[in-house]
Amino acid sequence: MRAAPTILHLDMDAFYASAEQAAKPSLRGKPVVVGGLGMRGVVATASYEARRLGVHSAMPMAQARRLAPNAAYLVPRFALYRTVSDQVMELLGRLSPLVEPLSLDEAFVDLEAGGVADDSASARLVGEQLRTVIRAVTGLSGSVGLAGSKMLAKIASEEAKPDGLLLIEPGTERELLAPMSVRILPGVGPATGDHLRRAGMTVVSHLAEAGEAELVRLLGKAHGVALHRMAQGYDDRPVVAERDAKSVSVEDTFDVDLHDRVRVRAEVERLAARCVQRLRGAGRSGRTVVLKVRRYDFSTLTRSETLRGPTDDPTVVREAAARLLEAVDTTGGVRLLGVGVTGLADFTQEDLFAQAAHAEQAAHAEHAAENPEGIDAVPDEREGPAGEATGAESRKSEETPASRRWPAGHDVRHDVHGHGWVQGSGVGRVTVRFEEPWTPPGRVRTFRVDDPALQPADPLPLVRDGEDYSSWPASLPKSLSGPGPGEGDESRP
Repeated sequence: MRAAPTILHLDMDAFYASAEQAAKPSLRGKPVVVGGLGMRGVVATASYEARRLGVHSAMPMAQARRLAPNAAYLVPRFALYRTVSDQVMELLGRLSPLVEPLSLDEAFVDLEAGGVADDSASARLVGEQLRTVIRAVTGLSGSVGLAGSKMLAKIASEEAKPDGLLLIEPGTERELLAPMSVRILPGVGPATGDHLRRAGMTVVSHLAEAGEAELVRLLGKAHGVALHRMAQGYDDRPVVAERDAKSVSVEDTFDVDLHDRVRVRAEVERLAARCVQRLRGAGRSGRTVVLKVRRYDFSTLTRSETLRGPTDDPTVVREAAARLLEAVDTTGGVRLLGVGVTGLADFTQEDLFAQAAHAEQAAHAEHAAENPEGIDAVPDEREGPAGEATGAESRKSEETPASRRWPAGHDVRHDVHGHGWVQGSGVGRVTVRFEEPWTPPGRVRTFRVDDPALQPADPLPLVRDGEDYSSWPASLPKSLSGPGPGEGDESRP
């Protein structure tokens, strides 16, 4: 535990939804829900306006629509979110060599390791400046927590939301935690929380008073000891710059159960290709291929195959996933498929090239035997609007459904009207609102889905012609934030 609050936790506020509101002037101040829009979609992020109506992350989209029927429902634009995340992480990297990203919108920073803070006053100043610069560079707000440990810094940023800063003075941890729900502590999920509730422990002070021996009896030695320490405010975990991933995986949930075995195999092959793309993007290879299948009755099966050595070869991963599928009964339908690679390494094994060649030859031989006239039995792949393969359902369908070609919320450009975004599509029509992040709310127009003047477009930056913060933090005037707490900022004993 540190004697100064020099561990910073940044959490961007309602990140996906806030980015959409910043990009779309007509949605500012209105409820926005981002996630999968199909019958089985779930909410990824809801704006604060939507949260006030009861919508929250991980909620089924159908339930969200009942609670907020007039909200804007949008498909995620991960290209935009990654771009903004890169900007934020670059700013954090200027503060310290020890930055531990937890997701696209969340990270820990060790300010002491960067030499930018060594007491409460300097830590607060850095936190204030960081919020100012993030808003100037990205147009979005983030909440900052400052404390002497990672656990408390994260709790502080959550308490500071939205768009605030909270500094927890070292020595006040136990008093602060005492009245909070046990669910605030890391490692206490729904199951553990319910187990503790049945034992009469609902707030953190109950855990501290129960003693280590009682928690060990209830939860086991490792979990009980750790939880008792955290209940007293102790957390000595360091900020780790490199979090080593244990696996790389992708999965899709389908709006309608898949019954056609050929379609199921095609989707598995598509997922394998996406998985390898992520694997290569991370500069890694893997030794074990994992297939996940969730059937119509919600039963989930996982199958794995360990290769002779680590690989990032798409043919090897695809054929391994296909072999695993052969051992799975998909009778009755499939609602979710996933392909992953574990046992990650930073190298590939040379003899796997021979394995890949052998697998490809076997695939060609099997294909020729099943199709003597040379007719393709497996659907091809087409590029979707987000640049990812979105396997076509079959050769019988010559036209991609409008919902796939024009996802709600995605960017488009019209030869006459300029840049806009899709409000909705269906019945051969697509409705577009033409506006940019720095313009007033724009006009809405409707086109045929095959209008040649309308094309998918890349996201625009959220901020245009902003101030130059290339030399921050050294060049940022201290008067921007001042020494005292500002609106939404506080210190807590």
